[in-house]
Amino acid sequence: MSEKKPSVLEGFKAFLMRGNVVDLAVAVVIGAAFTNIVNSVVKGIINPLVGTIGTKNLDSYNSCIKGPCTGTGNSAEGVRILWGSVLGATLTFLITAAVVYFLMVLPTSKYLARMEARRKAKEGTHEVIEVTELEVLKEIRDALVAQRGSGHDGRWR
Repeated sequence: MSEKKPSVLEGFKAFLMRGNVVDLAVAVVIGAAFTNIVNSVVKGIINPLVGTIGTKNLDSYNSCIKGPCTGTGNSAEGVRILWGSVLGATLTFLITAAVVYFLMVLPTSKYLARMEARRKAKEGTHEVIEVTELEVLKEIRDALVAQRGSGHDGRWR
């Protein structure tokens, strides 16, 4: 008798129904929406703050390494290093990382640490109860032994 192997579609369905895949899909969707928020913060708050000492658009910061550097956009001539774009992307990354850490990772790790401390406290309490019960049983045993040795014939009344 041969075992029935699961079909490819059954395997695919099992793969999709795993909790990790669903969690990952939700994380990607939330991450995409979150990216829009961070980009808006950078464009609406960070870039204007930088603009107080220069221009509002970080993408316009560049350095010419081979001239003549004239024009902008597609009509630009020369070789430029667009370090403003890198700076903007770096700020976006740092803001995203900070928000994820302070609003998601840090509270979650504190919550998990509290849960672990409560679990350990419960285990410690449970061990103390077991030790106490063991001590009580030892005292009962010692009392029974002492009772037998003090002239009782060992029969229960």
